[in-house]
Amino acid sequence: MPPKQPEGGRCRGALTALSACVLLVDRGDAFAQDAGTSRELPPVQVTGGEAQRHKKPPVPRRTSRAVPAGSRNLAQPAAFPAPDSRSVASGPKGPPGMASEITVSGEELNARPFARPGEALEAVPGLIVTQHSGEGKANQYFLRGYNLDHGTDLAITVDDVPVNMRTHAHGQGYADLNWLIPETVAMMDVRKGPYFADEGDFASVGSVHIGLIDRTKGLAQVTAGSFGYRRLLGMDSAKVGDGSLLMVGEIGTYNGPWDNPDNVKKLNGLVRYSQGTATDGVSVTGMAYANKWNSTDQVPQRAITSGLLDRFGSEDPSDGGSTNRFALSGRVAQSDDLGSWKANAYVVKSQLDLFNNFTYFLSDPVLGDQFHQHDDRLMAGANIFRTLNGSFAGLPMQTTFGLQSRYDVIDLALTGTFQRGFLADVRSDKVGEASVGLYAENTVRWTDWLRTTIGLRGDYYAADVTSLFNASNSGRADAALASPKFRMVVGPFNQTEFFLGAGYGMHSNDARGATTTEDPSDPATRLTPSPLLVRTRGAEVGVRSRIVPGLDTSLSVFILDQDSEILFSGDAGDTSAARAGRRYGFEWTNHYRPRSWIEIDADLAMTPARFRGYDSEQAEVYASLAGYPEAQIGNAPGNYIPNAPAMVASAGVTLGERTGWFGALRWRYLASSPLTEDNAFRSAATGIFNGRLGYRIDNGWRLQLDVLNLVNTQANQITYAYGSLLKTDRLYNLCTAGTAPAAVCQNGVMDYVLHPVEPLTFRMTVAGTF
Repeated sequence: MPPKQPEGGRCRGALTALSACVLLVDRGDAFAQDAGTSRELPPVQVTGGEAQRHKKPPVPRRTSRAVPAGSRNLAQPAAFPAPDSRSVASGPKGPPGMASEITVSGEELNARPFARPGEALEAVPGLIVTQHSGEGKANQYFLRGYNLDHGTDLAITVDDVPVNMRTHAHGQGYADLNWLIPETVAMMDVRKGPYFADEGDFASVGSVHIGLIDRTKGLAQVTAGSFGYRRLLGMDSAKVGDGSLLMVGEIGTYNGPWDNPDNVKKLNGLVRYSQGTATDGVSVTGMAYANKWNSTDQVPQRAITSGLLDRFGSEDPSDGGSTNRFALSGRVAQSDDLGSWKANAYVVKSQLDLFNNFTYFLSDPVLGDQFHQHDDRLMAGANIFRTLNGSFAGLPMQTTFGLQSRYDVIDLALTGTFQRGFLADVRSDKVGEASVGLYAENTVRWTDWLRTTIGLRGDYYAADVTSLFNASNSGRADAALASPKFRMVVGPFNQTEFFLGAGYGMHSNDARGATTTEDPSDPATRLTPSPLLVRTRGAEVGVRSRIVPGLDTSLSVFILDQDSEILFSGDAGDTSAARAGRRYGFEWTNHYRPRSWIEIDADLAMTPARFRGYDSEQAEVYASLAGYPEAQIGNAPGNYIPNAPAMVASAGVTLGERTGWFGALRWRYLASSPLTEDNAFRSAATGIFNGRLGYRIDNGWRLQLDVLNLVNTQANQITYAYGSLLKTDRLYNLCTAGTAPAAVCQNGVMDYVLHPVEPLTFRMTVAGTF
């Protein structure tokens, strides 16, 4: 259905006036050359830039949170300095432009015990990373009151290569990080909100930019653990000419606690050559990854409570998938008397085949509802920006101009299957999707305690869709949006700074939805195409302080509107455009380091989320299900956004010096969330503890024990509520007999559908450097 457009006049008018007032000034997040202090996780010596190679503080901490005293000018603002050990050719990095903007080192990521590579991103305050399927499928992300599904509205890049896949077979913005090797992460830059001109598609809620290490000591590492977990990692670097050649290899297997073992088989590799520094250097990176697995997808709660399935059982043991990814990228950064510039280019070839059955026997009462999603794409892109230092009325000024481009050639297919065997074609498409983004930002430092940044971004998208089975769904779609941005930083006063940001952003929708006019499974049903680009709007105020010795704290209050939500669709196994939504809330983040050997952190985020407007179509669905409460419950119209968590919290403590005993204890909490628009179904809250204990020898050897789900909590990784049918349902018999209305049989039995957290898990690691 076409998304409803929210009221946005007041915000739009304010931003327009603000833009008119400050066309002459802006760009504040690229102030500085790299400055400050770095930190490094003791167990593995990895480095980003040359300056980090011999510099090893004993305990990791977030350097971007420090608020030291010092001079304040365009060349080197001192309130929140950037690390000095960034990846080669990563470009200049200035102080944060918002209170919620942080930089986390790879050492801090690796100081945390986690179950899968994507969970390393939980170092982002307020971000929860989970999984509802097999270990080769993209993770599920929750941030700022969003169920971001597999990456929608959370832009992720690795080494300046986008991870999010648009017009993807399994959901818009699909961001698979199973190929990420956590030990190769040097830095992770985190932003939130649509206030940055160089952030485009999928970045409205947040963006995570991961930089890779350039060199390391030789490392051999073996991990073995519960449920058949095995991992072998080797990495080393060598001096080649004036640069360094890094080589990394990884092999992994895992079965999990499932009745039907995951039987994961993972192979991963990376080769990287780098020369120079972050601001004057060049790097070339090649990656290769392949994975194959079985899946225990989410199962209905009624099947577990009735004894039909064990808690770790599977309704369809033939679910699973395979994927591969090959990438080549390069980038160069240079500085000169005028400022600096950076360019990068990449090409990625990826393929994914997924077999899922989310509704069991709802559509096919005999063979079941398994379907196969196929995505085969070639993605290429290039970006460049130029920063110029100057002055405005005698005041320090900096201006940045940038261009970002990307083109995807995609083969997509959706078929019905039975035990992975072909049954019928649903749709097959060939898509070519191109985008160009132009942006400019200008920053002026008006006084020692005030700087403003104003920017403008323009995006143009064009897509050609060729539907192989239904010519009526073929076509061309294009769209353009302009997005003004504003940020202001006041301070520091007593080691405290205040931040204000406002701006427009956007996300793209699946190009097929923008050209589809007929239901692929029922051509007689007419559909209204979705917009190719969707507007978002946001504003945020925040404060960051280190007025208490050793304590870095920040508080942000924000609001974010979207013209159209993207929601998970259980019966299709992908995402679809829905009504406009609004979220507002706050994030409170704290890091405390009372001694060199201990660091404590605690984060809290609360975000009410609601649809805007009335859903008349849902009211019609609800009325059509009258007389069958098992189908009608949960289908009443309402304004709750499904799977939007109202509260996320985390806390942890990290202990240890460079040698000797070290450890960590972490807790993360995902509050109860509405699962249907009428709030009739709600998920249970989930709280998980993970722990680590280890010992380091000064010759580089390390012994480490990770304990996941430390208190063996029986909770769920993810919970949904939607309609499905099992052969044991009363409604199944009514539908197969033809006595229940068609609308009821198309909906099925509404129920909780869940994927449990793995039980108490042990993983032992032995590592040595050479």
